[in-house]
Amino acid sequence: MSGANGSTWRNWAGNVTARPAREVTPASAAELAAVVRRAAEQNLTVKAVGTGHSFTATAATDGVLIRPDLLTGIREIDRAAMTVTVEAGTPLKRLNAALAREGLSLTNMGDIMEQTVAGATSTGTHGTGRDSASIAAQITALELVTADGSLLTCSAKENADVFAAARIGLGALGVITAITFAVEPVFLLTAREEPMTFDKVTEEFDELFAENEHFEFYWFPHTGNCNTKRNNRSQGPAAPPGTVRGWIDDEFMSNGLFQVVCSLGRAVPATIPAVAKVSSRALSARTYTDIPYKVFTSPRRVRFVEMEYALPREAVVGALREVKALVDRSPLRVSFPVEVRTAPADDIALSTASGRESAYIAVHMYRGTPYQAYFTAVERIMTAHGGRPHWGKIHTRDAAYFAEVYPRFGEFTALRDRLDPDRRFANPYLRRVLGD
Repeated sequence: MSGANGSTWRNWAGNVTARPAREVTPASAAELAAVVRRAAEQNLTVKAVGTGHSFTATAATDGVLIRPDLLTGIREIDRAAMTVTVEAGTPLKRLNAALAREGLSLTNMGDIMEQTVAGATSTGTHGTGRDSASIAAQITALELVTADGSLLTCSAKENADVFAAARIGLGALGVITAITFAVEPVFLLTAREEPMTFDKVTEEFDELFAENEHFEFYWFPHTGNCNTKRNNRSQGPAAPPGTVRGWIDDEFMSNGLFQVVCSLGRAVPATIPAVAKVSSRALSARTYTDIPYKVFTSPRRVRFVEMEYALPREAVVGALREVKALVDRSPLRVSFPVEVRTAPADDIALSTASGRESAYIAVHMYRGTPYQAYFTAVERIMTAHGGRPHWGKIHTRDAAYFAEVYPRFGEFTALRDRLDPDRRFANPYLRRVLGD
């Protein structure tokens, strides 16, 4: 186990920095438990980081920073139970590739796979799905080091109260050391990407949602244009995007050219509406079939900041129309598309879809562009609909607000009081969102 002092930690977007007293890289759950016990003796707080893909300071600390680089790999694949147990620091991309080699897959996932499994699940990372929920909802068991250094195994049968909360635990209940996910035999998805007008996609949203296993769309601000994506299970055969076409769509359009467009927009904001009209019309329809992670996920090399709110599903179209009206009438210049996804209700205390069918509206701004005016105005719309912000994305809500929009908020904070009475895992962000 290595230790380092005083270096600065930064998140992916560069909007959060921290200077921990020391960094440690434990190689086992036992070593991690010893780190927590030693921190308690020195009265230091402890936070584990993943790859820093959260835009909030949920993992920031001036105490002991735990890096997960050595807590990686698959512990066990149980083909009878159809589960996989992985170390907490395993990147999703490594898990996805390893499962595919074994002829297995997660049921649903988000649109990037750079994050660690513990970081992604602890903040409620999700994709889109009519029937299949977030990555955390696919957890069947987890292992947690609590504030006194003990190791808890949690599942629906063992420490069930902790399991109900810790699948999306924000790092507030302890440090996760391993996660067991439900898996299924690998399958094929056919993706159908198609431009559609804003008016058409919003008018037909309920049908598009009902008819597709995974539906999402992007609206391009300053235009009436959207791009839709439908992913549905397929008998095959596999037909991945052609190498050239795939590179043009996924690398040149989505990363290379988009980077140039965003940089131009940051330098000369007045160009954004005209460029948006041209670029949103440049999209063409395409259909391809591949294994799940190659369809669900794509590279994201253009850096940005993001805010995302979960709304009751029936409220999403009205809220999105309000966001469009806001952009249309304001001097705001927004170069990033607005993303809309869905999730079924789940039973995790602090899941953004806890107890209600949900839809998500995500707004982004290119890194280095002032985002406060846009995000503040959008947040006002979202909170008027009882929205729940993504735990890993920018928002201004606090514990008093969350107590209103999460029926099981008190259940989570009571559990935190029991597992971490001295707030070994606290930081300013958690004090704001969970109270002290």
